[in-house]
Amino acid sequence: MAIRVLLVDDQPLLRTGFRMILEAEQDLAVVGEAGDGLQALDQVRALQPDVVLMDIRMPRMDGVEATRQITGPGRDGPAKVLVLTTFDLDEYVVEALRAGASGFLLKDAPANELVQAIRVVAGGEAMLAPSITRRLLDKYATHLPSGEEPVPDTLHTLTDREVEVLKLVARGLSNAEIAADLFVSETTVKTHVGHVLTKLGLRDRVQAAVYAYESGLVRPGAQ
Repeated sequence: MAIRVLLVDDQPLLRTGFRMILEAEQDLAVVGEAGDGLQALDQVRALQPDVVLMDIRMPRMDGVEATRQITGPGRDGPAKVLVLTTFDLDEYVVEALRAGASGFLLKDAPANELVQAIRVVAGGEAMLAPSITRRLLDKYATHLPSGEEPVPDTLHTLTDREVEVLKLVARGLSNAEIAADLFVSETTVKTHVGHVLTKLGLRDRVQAAVYAYESGLVRPGAQ
């Protein structure tokens, strides 16, 4: 079955461009559009999309609050949110990730990246581009802990290897890249990532990356 996509952006021209790209793919179907967060909530309830392509800055209700309501407790459906941001990185993207977004994508990303990102998110994975993730978190380092704060108790539930994996996830590495870095199989990495998410009560790799920075496990700007 085709992946059902809802387009949310206050610029009609952008929505038209996205629609043309997505409708050229046999496994993607644009089921609706919205020009602001409030319309997005109505459309999610009515159309039950699999993925919401969400702009951040919009009138009436921004993308952060809309994301929080779509993915939070009492949500109306299983929709995943993929946030759209500008090239210079929107200051609200970190908040959108905390609110429950499954990833973010640059508005000027190539068409094939947009299509792949939607497929990844629809499949239950997180969309984390390593270079953009690092740049995003480093840019807003002042809003994150310095690394001198006490380590959360939940972090102590992880094994040493799971902590290693969490650090690499926070850097935006894929399972294959982590496997190569640690000289283990991808299957082993997937198992470790699953344990990390379960033990820390996190939904996906995006939340794991944010947790690693917020807990002070990884310092912005550190290699």
